[in-house]
Amino acid sequence: MQAPSLLQAQSYSAWGRVLEMVIADCWPASWCIIRGISLPMSIRCHLLNLSIVTALPLALIAWHFPYATDDPVRREDAIREFYELSYSGSSPTVVKDTELNRERETVRERLDIRGRVARFVELYGLQGASVLDVGSGRGQLQDVVADYTGLDIAAEVAKHYHKRFVAGTATAMPFADDTFDAAWSIWVLEHIPNPEAALSEIRRVVKPGGLLYLLPAWDVPPWAAQGYEARPYRDLSVVGKLVKATIPLRKSEAYWIATAVPNRLLRSLAGSPTQLHYRRLEPNYSEYWQADSDAVNDLDEMEVAMWFESRGDTCLNCLPGWWRYLQRDMPLVIRLKKGPGRDVSPS
Repeated sequence: MQAPSLLQAQSYSAWGRVLEMVIADCWPASWCIIRGISLPMSIRCHLLNLSIVTALPLALIAWHFPYATDDPVRREDAIREFYELSYSGSSPTVVKDTELNRERETVRERLDIRGRVARFVELYGLQGASVLDVGSGRGQLQDVVADYTGLDIAAEVAKHYHKRFVAGTATAMPFADDTFDAAWSIWVLEHIPNPEAALSEIRRVVKPGGLLYLLPAWDVPPWAAQGYEARPYRDLSVVGKLVKATIPLRKSEAYWIATAVPNRLLRSLAGSPTQLHYRRLEPNYSEYWQADSDAVNDLDEMEVAMWFESRGDTCLNCLPGWWRYLQRDMPLVIRLKKGPGRDVSPS
């Protein structure tokens, strides 16, 4: 092996020793092994590079792992006032005039939520079914089916309904078991502090064999609350500028595959029934910079699909085989198969 040149040696002394200190601090056992072996400088440098290259992806995967689960505190009641004020028009939240906020309505029109829900109803023959809309807001979907019930935490929205409306929380629904033939929930679960409790309630009140159409805002970015993507660099602190600079990378498909897919594989190893895992977010109820500035959690669609499947239910539109680990930004269509031994909560 060729001896390192003077330039290589100078480069090593300039930054290699910094890496030595970092690795010695973070992986002391491994570094003791390396330091205890007499190796040429070039090999030591290669080992340092290999350690960094290996550690960085593992650190990113660990950083994006969904550690959060529901807590025993019913925190939904704490946000009731916020949504009551939001729908009454007297909300203290300041909606910022940003490009992302201006694009929000265009995005809503392009996604054609009403049309997509109507196609779901037509595809599965639900025109005469009894349907629950969880987090129904102002009732924009109340005429998609004849037998409709809207549920929302804000009683203020009742004035917008000409069909049945019930004020209540998604985590403690005032309905008997097996009441509805189907349910849908659009852009709601990301705003519920205990989303697994909401999923359990949805599953409880829908009949065996019933259908669910779930479309939260999947993968809500942690920078939405402070509007780092929407705000100009001049308005941000040094830390904010650094966060904003990383957003293009963190929004890229390659970054998502590198962080989400390994965690999906890890979560697929969980026992049945699984406990729902997600990432908690700190909502911003005072300033609305972009869509989902007020979101409280970041949900992964495969995590939700696996939650249902581990209870015996079927995801009707999940991709087959290994392709499912690449599925992204799609609604989940679930057929419930409730029965003995399938409704046990995870320990």
